[in-house]
Amino acid sequence: MNAIPSEKLDTPETDENLAAVSEVEAGIRDFVRNDIAYLRRPSPGALSGTETPASSTAPSSPAPSLDASAEATVSNVNSLIQRVAGTSLAEIENLIGELEALRDLLHAEGQRVQREISGYAQLSQQAMKSTRMIADNVSQWKRSAENLRNG
Repeated sequence: MNAIPSEKLDTPETDENLAAVSEVEAGIRDFVRNDIAYLRRPSPGALSGTETPASSTAPSSPAPSLDASAEATVSNVNSLIQRVAGTSLAEIENLIGELEALRDLLHAEGQRVQREISGYAQLSQQAMKSTRMIADNVSQWKRSAENLRNG
């Protein structure tokens, strides 16, 4: 009898959890893409061919503020993701540690139960042998007692 549990259990709950995690990740990706999509698009004046070289060398005030707001947005999103992911990762690591400890405990308990069962099986076999010996001796005594009465 082998009491080692399988390492991976495929259950519908696991599939549902993975689907939920994938949904959340997709939602975060969409949020980030939509939030900073305007930053990737060039401004309408930058692509128009009507600008003169003089006007293209002059510093434009919207570009630096756009870069600053883009960096702020990216920084905010990154810090949000790090906080959410950091907490989640810490919880996942704690759960993994607890599950590993439980697996070790269950493995040790399984081995202990196997030893106990083996001990009970040996004890049962010895009890059966003793009972047979006693029954054989009692039947021999009966036969000898009957022989003495008859003889």
